[in-house]
Amino acid sequence: MSEEKVLIGIIGGSGLYHLDNLTFVKTVNPETPWGFPSSPITITSLPSGTHVAFIARHGIGHVINPSAVPGRANIAALKSLGVRAIVAFSAVGSLREEIAPGAFILPSQIIDRTKGVRPASFFQDTSIVAHTMFGDPFSNKFIKWLAPRVEKALEGRGVPLFTDKCIVCMEGPQFSTRAESLMYRQWGGDLINMSVLPEAKLAREAELSYALICTATDYDSWRPESDAVTAHDVFQTLKQNADTSRLVAATVLDELQAAIAGPDASIFLEHVGSMKFSIMPRSERQNVADREKLSFVLPEYFSGEETVDVSTV
Repeated sequence: MSEEKVLIGIIGGSGLYHLDNLTFVKTVNPETPWGFPSSPITITSLPSGTHVAFIARHGIGHVINPSAVPGRANIAALKSLGVRAIVAFSAVGSLREEIAPGAFILPSQIIDRTKGVRPASFFQDTSIVAHTMFGDPFSNKFIKWLAPRVEKALEGRGVPLFTDKCIVCMEGPQFSTRAESLMYRQWGGDLINMSVLPEAKLAREAELSYALICTATDYDSWRPESDAVTAHDVFQTLKQNADTSRLVAATVLDELQAAIAGPDASIFLEHVGSMKFSIMPRSERQNVADREKLSFVLPEYFSGEETVDVSTV
């Protein structure tokens, strides 16, 4: 684990493989019980001295399929560095006419259309059971803090910001059929991507604040007057969106660091302690090796081999 505490983690999505205007500090590649992260983690410094940890979700050179992203390793590695808040970026398809390609969105809800091929929990395949609260899948206090700052960063660029939207996470790597795209609209979906899950679930299990900044690249496949979405369509909008995303990140990061380390720190502690009520009561059947594994991401509950019931911690 790093000796430095880096409080902010950035997960870059399609097109966002680095951040600009930051000073390189070092690269780390922590091995976790769930393997290595998608890419080595770049630690960079803002002019103020704020350190930021950056992971390319799909690896350097975009070599990892959405279904194969090592989400557990990514989240565990960030927490091992001291990260308390994660700002994740993602390209998305729009399921609503008003959310045009180029728009920015801070979603508040998720519909899960993944198909069980992605490991979705740190507790998967262990002798320890946890049922994590996920009714509000993003960190509401964090999003409320973030929204006006993202909006301010977008001023003068003619780019709108939408909030309180629902994102559908599909399996992929193929795009939706027209029938699926229409169905997601009927369900109340506003956006669609392939990456927010299990990332958001794992951040919640790790007790980290997590927000997703989406950039619309296309209209998916629901518009009868348009061709179905293709990768070519996505890439046409991707570079412009990524440039704007880097501007947004550069604008909000210093203020985010000051908030996390200052009197507003409670905003970013929204989920700290929540797993205490999610982990099922201890029994003698819990495997010591499983407890050691989980201690990497949740040392608060699994740092020792003592037989104290977690419900009393």
